Amino acid sequence: MFHSQAVDSVGNFPASVAVADVNSDNKSDIVAVNSGSGSVSVLLNAGNGTFITQTTYLVGGNPQSVVLVDVNSDNLPDIITANYVSNSVSVLLNTGNGIFNNQSTYSVSGYLFSVAVVDVNSDNKPDIVVPIYSSNKVGVLLNAGNGTFRNQTTYSTGTNPMSVAVVDVNSDSIPDIIALNFGTNTISVLLNIGNGTFSNQAAYTVGSSPRSVAVVDVNSDNKPDIVIANSASTTVSVLLNIGSGTFSNQTIYSIDSYPYSVVVVDVNSDSIPDIITANSGSNTTSVLLNAGNGNFSAQTTYSAGTHPHSVAIVDVNSDNKPDIITANYDSGTVSVLLNIGSGTFNAQCTYSVGSEPVSVTVVDVNSDNKPDIIVADSGAFSVSVLLHG
Repeated sequence: MFHSQAVDSVGNFPASVAVADVNSDNKSDIVAVNSGSGSVSVLLNAGNGTFITQTTYLVGGNPQSVVLVDVNSDNLPDIITANYVSNSVSVLLNTGNGIFNNQSTYSVSGYLFSVAVVDVNSDNKPDIVVPIYSSNKVGVLLNAGNGTFRNQTTYSTGTNPMSVAVVDVNSDSIPDIIALNFGTNTISVLLNIGNGTFSNQAAYTVGSSPRSVAVVDVNSDNKPDIVIANSASTTVSVLLNIGSGTFSNQTIYSIDSYPYSVVVVDVNSDSIPDIITANSGSNTTSVLLNAGNGNFSAQTTYSAGTHPHSVAIVDVNSDNKPDIITANYDSGTVSVLLNIGSGTFNAQCTYSVGSEPVSVTVVDVNSDNKPDIIVADSGAFSVSVLLHG
């Protein structure tokens, strides 16, 4: 189904990739964030799914994640990175034709793993929200206009927040913050009280070492619920939204060993979302079908490659059923599991990529209306592109 990989060199130890049209030619380009070289690589799409040799831009030390969002209202996506070692966020404004300004850096009060870019104060300008791992806070940097940002305002969370979701959970049309606290086995919910300010956290217990979060309405009441993959306790936690941005105690579901990431998508065409995890410790992916009212069936497991780190759910064979794609860190492969109906999947087909793939994105990069696979190969200092046949 997928052609042999095309490999494009990037910087040292790419941690993740983002895909967007950065030069307004209606072709998807790739931006990789390179944790080992403190840079981002921009690979412009040359057509037919091939890419021009990287252009690199310096960012802060040990960047861990990258987001592409227009932050200065010029209809061109800009680059925002979370820089772990330098305790900063880098913003690189797009000047047109896929060329970016040198970084503007904004200090935060500790180490960062991730960044979210969302308008939190209803001024139609996207703001920056970061979980600050080493200081047990989230930082909010409001967009001051023209792609510049104000100094951070911080709010306390649990210990070691690793990631955030910024979603309206109390139906007031302004987004709230959900922080995933790796060190205290909790999530923090901070409600937006207007003008980009937030209430004190409400903390909810989840499983051990929560690593990945999805915020999706799982019980069809038009209120987003929270689903967590807990790596050390080999469980997922489901916290139902009971109104006004408050949540029930967790319901726990057992899954295979060391779930590394979670996605919540309807895979059996019943219009209610199901849970899919990539389980690094057991070399599997788990599917938990939604039984209704926010309850889930016991997992069905499928073999993947060795130590899957990332999972994407996309229909890759045009049958209107979403399929599973995993990036398998220790086998240097991606696994594709085709959906054969009723939320069941074929055995994996594997495709070789570079060493130590850490993230996977599935998007059409050669304009044939078929999704292609893009992988960040941390050990190979490369990005792999597998074109759909």
